[in-house]
Amino acid sequence: MSRDQVAVAASLITELARGGVAPEAVARGVTLLAGRVPEAALDPGADRALLDAVDPLWDRGWTPRDLVEIVRRRLGAAAVPLVTDLVAADAARRPATFSTAGVDARRWWDADRPLVTAWRTSRGLDRAAAGAAVLRLVGTLLVLPRLPVVPDGGPDTTGVDPKVLARVRALLAKAESTTFAQEAEALSAKAQELMARHALAAAVVSEGSGPVPTAGVRRLWLDAPYTSAKSSLVHQVAGANRCRAVSLDALDLVTVVGHPTDLDTVELLATSLLVQAGRAMAASAAGSRTRSFRHAFLLSYATRIGERLREAGAAAEAEARAESGDALLPVLAARGEAVERTVTELFPRLTTKRFSVGNGAGWQAGRDAADAATLQVGREALPD
Repeated sequence: MSRDQVAVAASLITELARGGVAPEAVARGVTLLAGRVPEAALDPGADRALLDAVDPLWDRGWTPRDLVEIVRRRLGAAAVPLVTDLVAADAARRPATFSTAGVDARRWWDADRPLVTAWRTSRGLDRAAAGAAVLRLVGTLLVLPRLPVVPDGGPDTTGVDPKVLARVRALLAKAESTTFAQEAEALSAKAQELMARHALAAAVVSEGSGPVPTAGVRRLWLDAPYTSAKSSLVHQVAGANRCRAVSLDALDLVTVVGHPTDLDTVELLATSLLVQAGRAMAASAAGSRTRSFRHAFLLSYATRIGERLREAGAAAEAEARAESGDALLPVLAARGEAVERTVTELFPRLTTKRFSVGNGAGWQAGRDAADAATLQVGREALPD
């Protein structure tokens, strides 16, 4: 096997992958590869095609975690091991500072063995099945759009007391496990107020003692179906916590911009509320399984939850101002300016999206579910 044969194989795989990931296109590509490429060059050529496809994505705003998330959504869970191994193979040729945060990427195969050979052998796949998986993955990577380039990394919790995070996670875990809507919403409210009080107290402490405020960025991936309605819930949670959210509907992705402590609140609370909303919708939609009902339900649920979270946040802010005087206001103003500046830099051509609701029963059911309990929670109700 020569280098020229590997190069030809890689080029052909890439060209065939541009034909799309539809089953008929992939099957045709597998047949053409078997007829034109020597068997010994197939796996090394597949490795090169995969690495060539992933190489430009990091400069186009993608992170390893984003890559795994989009592949999971477009190709299914079965494709995740291959893209994870691809990230590990690519990271091995990059500086040690290259981050694979959020992805369990490790090179478990011998360095002198092609990735595709090790991968298909470990899973008992024949060359045709492996070739089809490679064509689908390369085809998916080639058409990914550019994303705003943001700092990579996992959740930045350096400004959050670990004890507070543990208490919030415990509250949300209880909210997700209970079958009673009132209890779930009361627990979520406690989590919101606890994080809001902590964030505001930390803001007062940092006033005048730190650098000019900067905004962080967190990407939240949504699972189908009803991703546009689910994104509305993320927007509501973000707005209630002094953050801005920007949706990229084509990717089922919401980018949240805010202070790191506020981003932690948004991620924890939005993730939990999405679970709770799904459960409430399933219970309320027992007699109405239509898509319009569920879309309207989620939009209404998001709208009402947003109102109540803002009420809880306003109460926490009023309490913080009563304790600290006017020291809090300039800090929040500076952070707000940093958030708006970062949003403008990352998304210079934003547009506003409006939703229409065509199912009044779904809208009312969603509002009733979100309104089932009072979200005002006093300090004495919070766990120690």
